[in-house]
Parts: sequence; C-alpha cells; structure tokens
Amino acid sequence: MKCSTLAMVEQLKPRYSIAWINRMAEIPQAEWDALAMPLKTPFFEWEWLNNMETSGSATARSGWLPNHLTVWRDRSLIAAAPLYVKGHSYGEFVFDHQWADLATRLGIEYYPKLLGMSPFTPAEGYRFLIAPGEDEDELTAMMVNAIDHFCDRNQISGCNFLYIDPEWRPVIERHGFSSWLHHSFIWQNQGFQTFDDYLNLFNANQRRNVKRERKAVEKAGLSLRALTGEAIPKSLFPLMYAFYSDTCDKFGWWGSKYLTRKFFEQLYPRYCHRVLFIAAYNEQDPSHPIGMSFCLTKGDHLYGRYWGASQDIDCLHFDACYYTPIEWAISQGIQIFDPGAGGQHKKRRGFPATPNYSVHRFYHPRLAQIFRSYINEVNEMEQREIDAINKVLPFKQEINN
Repeated sequence: MKCSTLAMVEQLKPRYSIAWINRMAEIPQAEWDALAMPLKTPFFEWEWLNNMETSGSATARSGWLPNHLTVWRDRSLIAAAPLYVKGHSYGEFVFDHQWADLATRLGIEYYPKLLGMSPFTPAEGYRFLIAPGEDEDELTAMMVNAIDHFCDRNQISGCNFLYIDPEWRPVIERHGFSSWLHHSFIWQNQGFQTFDDYLNLFNANQRRNVKRERKAVEKAGLSLRALTGEAIPKSLFPLMYAFYSDTCDKFGWWGSKYLTRKFFEQLYPRYCHRVLFIAAYNEQDPSHPIGMSFCLTKGDHLYGRYWGASQDIDCLHFDACYYTPIEWAISQGIQIFDPGAGGQHKKRRGFPATPNYSVHRFYHPRLAQIFRSYINEVNEMEQREIDAINKVLPFKQEINN
C-alpha cells in the first residue's frame, strides 16, 4: 500500500519544462495573452510583440534577437519572460554606456547582453508573466536559474530588466538583482473633470502659456480629432509611419528610427482597439490630416509613442502630444498618461519627474562588484535630480510646497 501511495504522489507531481523560443509566432497567442492581459501595460501582449518581429523591427538584423523564456506544465504555458539578446544598447532609453565603457577599460566583453523590455518602448510595466494562482517565487527562482545557465553557456555579460513594474521590484531583488533608479515624466489625473481643472494646477503665467499655444493651433486653421478603434481609417496607419519616419529623420543619428512601415500597417485591424490617433485637420481639407500623434491605451493608462506633421505649425506638437491627449484622457477617466521619452517640453506642461527602476545582474565578478558598490550613490544622485526638477515645476505655489 505504501508503494502505491508513493507512485500516485510521483504521478501527480507537476512536470515543468523550460523552453527558449525565438519567435512569438511559435507561442499560442491565447496562452501568452492569458498571462499578459492582466497587466496594466499593453506592450507585452502577443499581438504587439509578434508585430515587432514579423514587421522586421525587433530582429537579429536590428540587434534585437528574440529569445523568450517560457515555462510549461505539461502542455500549458504557466510563465513567460519576453527577452532579447542585444549586441548594442540602442532603442532602450536606459543609457548604460558608462557601464559598457567601464567594462571595456576592465577588458570585459559587455556585449552581447540579455535584455527584458518591450522593444523601443520606455514605458513602465516589465515583469515575468506568471499565471494566476501559481507560486510566483518558485517560478521566478526557476526562471532566474534558467537565465543564469543560459548566460553562462553563451558568455552573456549580464541580464537587465528595464522599466519594471514597481510591484515586481521586491520580487526580483530577492533573487539577486540590483536596482538602478531613473525617471520618466508622467501625468496623473488628480480627479479632473474638465481640461480647465488641469489648467488650474498651474501658476497664472503657465496657464496663459498653455491657452496661447492651443490658440496658435486654432489660428492656423487646424482642428484636432481623437480617433480610436473602428473609427480609425486604414489609411492613417501608413500615414502615421510617414510622419514618424520624417520626425526621426530630422534628428539624424539621434532620431531613434526603429520601426518599419510594415509595423504600422500591421496594427490594422487587429490592434486598433488599443490605438489612439490625435489627428490634426486643416479646415480646407478635412479628410487628410497634416499631422498626428500615435498613442496606445489600456484600462486607465494612456501611452504617447510617436508624432509627426507634414507642415511646421507653431505649437501643434504640444497640442497633439500633450493637451488634446490630456483632454481625451480626462473625458475617458484615464488616470495615468505616460507621453514617452524625453522631458524638455514635458516639465512645463504638468508632467512631474516620476521614479522608475531597471534591475541588473552582471556575471563577471569584477563588474558585478563595482556595480553593487556604486549603485546606491548613483541612485542618490538620481533622486536629487528628480527632487530638483519637481521643485521648479510651474505649478501654483501651494502645490509646489
């Protein structure tokens, strides 16, 4: 009887297997999305990541070799981590060049490295995707162990997870990763009912400035429309690529032109439900926008991604990328608006510097020791910068205090 009981226990013991997969298309969409859909962010959904690959945007040729870690119980996907083997640091927006330069001086090969993030997307929310009801710590330990072995076998210098979900940070830190502090510029809905409520945050001078900038767009004979879901014409997706491409080209080497025309075209029709276009139309030609911004939305979050225009219209950028999206966000009950990378224009328009973290593990003992020794000092300097930025935002005095 004892032998029979033991055999039954062995038979019922979960059978886990790990698989490294180089193409999202090889993973059943329904199983992946069962893990990704509960997240606040849309950037780890199967359709988005698969489009990155099939469009030729995130590929080995572009220096983003997909190498996704999956955990299966029998034939059911119970955990996953979108990962990429990188031969450079472009498209990440976490600037680790100082660590790469240090590694070079120490005679350590910094590249390739293993990276966890949604390609070219500096938006908070990365974490391991784990099915509800599973033991997160057990699966995290299993996945970290698999990553360690992979990096050892392939002489990978380090593993880096960027723009992580703040709730996941203590989980991954328990498994030996060190946190590096950064900041983004994030708008938060403070119970606004109207756009005027948002304007009331600012001091009198900045309120006048915002109204002047919106008036400049109106005087140019433009009207802005928010288009979502089925209301978006198919023709606007390749047009958005043309605007995006032109904007990137204007900045030359720093233009961050990573996405292909095919990527934008493939958003239609399967991802329209996530897309928000803010389209600027001229009164004389109300059918063809002369400029657009491209945002994504999920739940109570809004994310600004790209923008462009065929004409240089004073203040159109501010209205299409900030003011009209904020107006739309208030009307839809959006609580968080992340307008994208950079902060030069955002600071003055109600986007405070907001902390976010990346987490890192280096496998060379010397590089790991130096990182751990200095990262607290680096983080303290970053926190002082965040405090300094937010101290001079153009809000009313009582809000700044």
